[in-house]
Amino acid sequence: MLLALALALATDLGFDQRMHIAKALEAKPDGKAWQGAMWDHFGNPATDALRDCIASNAPADKRPFTLVANVGSDGRSTDVVVSPATPVASCFAGQFATWTLPTPPKSPAPYPIEVDVSMDK
Repeated sequence: MLLALALALATDLGFDQRMHIAKALEAKPDGKAWQGAMWDHFGNPATDALRDCIASNAPADKRPFTLVANVGSDGRSTDVVVSPATPVASCFAGQFATWTLPTPPKSPAPYPIEVDVSMDK
């Protein structure tokens, strides 16, 4: 019951709470399957976007960051936030927000996602 309420209020939650909810969903079978489809769909564009963000923010802050977002049934992302919000992370979030992802599992809606990004120094 509490998880359902938390998901219903996902945009009102803090970054860490949203990240933990998304990680819990990733651990479920339908979450794992969707994550696989998502990475198959945008793995190379994500790498290209990250390279572009690093190049356009030279000298780039290459600290790891985490992105959280909500994905609608249409595959569009909303409430995209990164932490830490470095120029590279913010650039990547801006690109991520324009992509159409595979249709996420039906529940919860919108579907929370988290992406951990690390770069070579």
